Amino acid sequence: MLTLGELAALLLAGGVCAWLWHAHGIHEHALRLVRQACLREDVLLLDDNVAFRRLRLLRDRSGRLRLAREYAFEFTVTGEQRHSGRLLLLGRTPAHIELAPHPFRERADAEEVASLDAAGRVVQMEEWRRRHPPQGH
Repeated sequence: MLTLGELAALLLAGGVCAWLWHAHGIHEHALRLVRQACLREDVLLLDDNVAFRRLRLLRDRSGRLRLAREYAFEFTVTGEQRHSGRLLLLGRTPAHIELAPHPFRERADAEEVASLDAAGRVVQMEEWRRRHPPQGH
């Protein structure tokens, strides 16, 4: 038979395990949110990881106190420099995703799009159009 102290210890251990399991699920959710943000901003998430920084109580927009988790991550634009980022979650809801100032990659113009020829080589479409002007209609 279990004593009251053993039962309390067992319940406490079960509660800690449930808390860790829940925290792991929120960590995975944070990683998905950061991946989506990096795709939107056209940057590369480094190490494919977010690091838990701190846990605190913050008020949400309606003024209720919520448990807030802060995660940090690193990203790159050029592959040469690391930049930091931060995600703040209120429960499972993203409150704030912040990327440090970083250079922006120039987006390809519609005229400068590359394509592959039959041999699998990269062909710059603008150059190809100059070499192959349209025939008279």
